[in-house]
Amino acid sequence: MIEYLIDFFKNQGFAPQQALYLGKISAVLVMFLFTLLLALISKTIITSIFRRIAAKTASDFDDILIAKKVPQLTGYLLPLFFLLWIIPSFFNELTPLVQNLINTLEAFTGLIFILVLRGLLRTLNVVLTRVPILKDKPIESYTQVVMIFIWFIGAILILSLLTGKSATTFLTTLGALSAVLILIFKETILGFVASIQISVNDTIRIGDWITMRNMDADGDVIAINLSSVRVQNFDKTITTIPTHKLITDAYVNWRGMSEADGRRLKRQLLVKASSIRFLEEETVNKLAKVERLKGFIDERDIEIKTQNKSKNVDKSLLINGRNFTNIGLFRNYIQEYLEEHPQINQNMTVMCRQLAPTSQGVPLEIYAFISDKTWVNYEGIASDIFDHLLAAAPYFNLELYELHTASSK
Repeated sequence: MIEYLIDFFKNQGFAPQQALYLGKISAVLVMFLFTLLLALISKTIITSIFRRIAAKTASDFDDILIAKKVPQLTGYLLPLFFLLWIIPSFFNELTPLVQNLINTLEAFTGLIFILVLRGLLRTLNVVLTRVPILKDKPIESYTQVVMIFIWFIGAILILSLLTGKSATTFLTTLGALSAVLILIFKETILGFVASIQISVNDTIRIGDWITMRNMDADGDVIAINLSSVRVQNFDKTITTIPTHKLITDAYVNWRGMSEADGRRLKRQLLVKASSIRFLEEETVNKLAKVERLKGFIDERDIEIKTQNKSKNVDKSLLINGRNFTNIGLFRNYIQEYLEEHPQINQNMTVMCRQLAPTSQGVPLEIYAFISDKTWVNYEGIASDIFDHLLAAAPYFNLELYELHTASSK
């Protein structure tokens, strides 16, 4: 082709030396235009083939490959191979300039290979996270580690191709700079180690609800990668936590609650101590009409009267002997109410207990597990339970604690 172009320019009246230069320049332009055309055709054909395959297959693997631009990047390899094949035969001798051009093309080819591998890894990451048994695993962390190694090896090979020096030279240099590299990649190394520990110990998964107070994180884990863990808080904000913090710092993972058969209800009613009293027989008989207390009162009343009679207790004062108390009956009423409630899991702990008195009153703590763990439903059920108990307290002549302020007076 060069000879043809030289003859063409000679026939146009150019001097032999001028025709030689013009012929070579024209050949280079033709080669450049042909390479661009080849790149366009190659990319179009390969992409078109992938799209046709993707349209006919049920799997979305090929669709993700297209989205990650793997076919487009692969299409650039053919023109690069063409240039690497034709350039040595195009020039009579490999001058330093030509050799540098070849080295640059080889390095660029290596870069395209790395980008193709990156696209494949990203595709694999998306596919694996859709597998049910793997969707809560930190797959992104592992693919990032593989990608770091690929970039590391690829960078050494690219530098070796560009400079013409052995890859061993660069490895030796990196060995001498290992302390600096460790300092630079400290967070990455810590994140990698933390990712392995998180995966092996199964301490956290994607989808877990975690609470980490020192990082203002309270929500669901949406991503785990080499450097960070992203948590979507319940107010829809995103908190980013360095991965290694989940090894060194304290946090709460609520997965156990999610996997259990119930969600814990642990709340208190604060009863005013001044409203707690012994009950006279008339009041006891009145409360015996409460269905949830009738059986308990009938059984316990016989026990109390028998013991008081055997000890000849003077009942002119209620404090003598054994007696019913309004808070005791209320506590038993709450226990019966919880044990009958259809939304309380009776196979788990169900308890109403009295805690140590405080300056705000005597706490009656409800400790049980609601079967419906969905947050909205759970809060609705909990509210219904306490609505009933708050309304029931006056029947026992009990007053609940309220903080009175100057404005409320």
